[in-house]
Amino acid sequence: MLSTNSEIMADGFRIGPETARLHHRELVAEDAQDVFDFNGHPLVMKYTGEPLWKSLEETEQRLRDYTEFTRIGFGRWGCVYKPENKVIGFSGFKYIPELDEVDLGFRFHPEYWGHGLATESALACIEFGFERLNLKRIVALVLPENMASIRVLEKAGMHDEGIIQFEGKPTHKFIIEHSNWKIPSLS
Repeated sequence: MLSTNSEIMADGFRIGPETARLHHRELVAEDAQDVFDFNGHPLVMKYTGEPLWKSLEETEQRLRDYTEFTRIGFGRWGCVYKPENKVIGFSGFKYIPELDEVDLGFRFHPEYWGHGLATESALACIEFGFERLNLKRIVALVLPENMASIRVLEKAGMHDEGIIQFEGKPTHKFIIEHSNWKIPSLS
């Protein structure tokens, strides 16, 4: 799948889409406290299949070690909430070699849940993926019990292709193809 995206610059798209309320940009070590606030939060991590991040030091190291933008050309962007100029989550892409797919993922601090920010971000990322990264297809993997994320993906125009086994867990695989993509109405 990545071989079809030769237009992606070697240094990557470190700045992602911008929406009315969010600016998407590469996370840096200076964002560690904000990132730890959501990746160390039990409610946020409940449906990710990942363990809680344990410390600010671990978070700083993970941010320093994150090389997706350089290695692949894209990654998960920090979501800066414009009214507060604060990182409140992440959203963006991850290449999954074992599936040969580009995955859309998002995660936000619970304080910002229920305000449409995940849907706003997902829509912007999908458009960016198709229009700027020239992706042909985007998937999203979500655990069946994560109903809020499933609703976000549906609002973003993605369709459930069914359950697959991923990392030892039953996982919904949502897809959207560039060939039949359109910006869905939020009404």
